[in-house]
Amino acid sequence: MGGAGRILRRRLISAIPVLIIVLLFTFLLLENASGDAVDAYLVSIGGGDASLRDSLRAQYGLDHSALWRLWLYATSVLKLDLGWSVAFDRPVLSLIVERLPNTLLLMGSATLLSFILGTALGIVAGAKPGSLLDRALSSVSLALYAVPGFWLGLVLVLVFAVKLRWLPTSGLETIASGKQGFARALDIARHLVLPVASLGLIYLALFLRVMRSAMGEIWRMEFVTFAQSKGLSRARVVLRHVARNAALPLLTVLGLQSAMMLGGSVVIESVFAIPGFGRLAQEAVAGRDTPLLMGIILVSAVFVILVNLIVDLLYALLDPRIGAGEQTT
Repeated sequence: MGGAGRILRRRLISAIPVLIIVLLFTFLLLENASGDAVDAYLVSIGGGDASLRDSLRAQYGLDHSALWRLWLYATSVLKLDLGWSVAFDRPVLSLIVERLPNTLLLMGSATLLSFILGTALGIVAGAKPGSLLDRALSSVSLALYAVPGFWLGLVLVLVFAVKLRWLPTSGLETIASGKQGFARALDIARHLVLPVASLGLIYLALFLRVMRSAMGEIWRMEFVTFAQSKGLSRARVVLRHVARNAALPLLTVLGLQSAMMLGGSVVIESVFAIPGFGRLAQEAVAGRDTPLLMGIILVSAVFVILVNLIVDLLYALLDPRIGAGEQTT
């Protein structure tokens, strides 16, 4: 565990400059964008005079210099205060806490689907490289990976929600249904089927291809030839020797996938009208809500850093050579 502890300490220390860079870059980018939340609000109410604009800008602290606002925001973040949303007239942190669990539920379900099914199909494809089944699964995975998530979501809605009427078209649960306990969980599960499939099937193809490629390299190694020479069954060689050693690169994909899936959730939540983190980002952009956008991007960066930290720790636990390398540096 010493190596894992060193990895944890080093990754946490290296995360500090990353978050500072994210904060500075996001602030400067949004600062140079045209308009702000006050302008968007005045447009939504049909306009207003200069005095109303000035009073609103003073109310939300937009009349100060950019450098002073950056300093105030940075000191507030250190106190876990992400500011005040102009568009929603609520604290940014409360909005994020309210919406983030819905996105985590969507992402977690999609990750579970893509990882388990993609790994299993990758093992099937890699068990007999070059076979008809291998080529078929590789072709299907390539087609899935090339399909845009929003297009796949719309097709699934048209088929399973509009035409067959098997599943709901949008939302996270039936509005004002009054369901509790298991009945509510089942209702949420029905609403999640299509968005999870839309988000997960694309990354399923990625896991499949990575697992299949890794197994193709493992087949050529000496320890696999030795296992075959001992007379072990092909199924045992595949599962205990080839697939087991080929599974480690999947952790890298899992870490990289977290950032991509978080970005993909913006589109999927918009298609299925899910009140999640991604849809909140879309609403913040539409309302030119700089504090809310800053909070969303900062929390997203923290989420990606934490996921990659967990992946690094799993690497150290599964491959002792990584932990030993940390100890010797």
